[in-house]
Amino acid sequence: MADGERLAGRQRGHWQETYRAHPRMYGAGPSEAAVYAASVFREAGDVLELGAGHGRDALYFARRGFTVHAMDFSAAGLAQLRTAAEAEGLAARVTTTVHDVREPLPLPDASADAVFAHMLLCMALSTEEIHSLVAEVRRVLRPGGTFVYTVRHTADAHYGAGTPHGDDIYEHGGFAVHFFPRSLVLDLAHGWHLTELHPFEEGDLPRSLWRVTQTRED
Repeated sequence: MADGERLAGRQRGHWQETYRAHPRMYGAGPSEAAVYAASVFREAGDVLELGAGHGRDALYFARRGFTVHAMDFSAAGLAQLRTAAEAEGLAARVTTTVHDVREPLPLPDASADAVFAHMLLCMALSTEEIHSLVAEVRRVLRPGGTFVYTVRHTADAHYGAGTPHGDDIYEHGGFAVHFFPRSLVLDLAHGWHLTELHPFEEGDLPRSLWRVTQTRED
């Protein structure tokens, strides 16, 4: 088994146990990125969220009137999302799929109005896997659809710390992160209309991130 596959397997197990041990670990309120994305997606009927975790952002989108398809490789996280959606009377607006984004997205071409991914692309994915995922996002987006994603970048305080795995991936505290150079963001925008590359900070460290907004034009 390749080193990348071993790391991916460890990360799946780590996230499963983390969500089981710390329900609602990121709180009930939406991320700043999701609040922004909802304003950008205002004309969309449905949102595909990749890396939805326990669902704080998926629930926010549903409260705002969107139909949400939430994907994550953690069954434990998505189970928490479904329970919360039921409790809030939002179950009709939220569907979930356990899926590893290293595999093609299980959706038809041009089937989503908008796609959102908060810190999913900067998980333990190789540069090749990230490019493949963004190509899949483009495939499932309808023409004119918008993709909003956030990633930690190479100016982050944890860049270079912890266990190195190559390809700008470092593991710290059990979590592996692929830190993005600016060149990778620009490469991923090839063939898209890049409307925004916005730096921001989140959390107590704080984490240094970019928020990227790009639109499929054809």
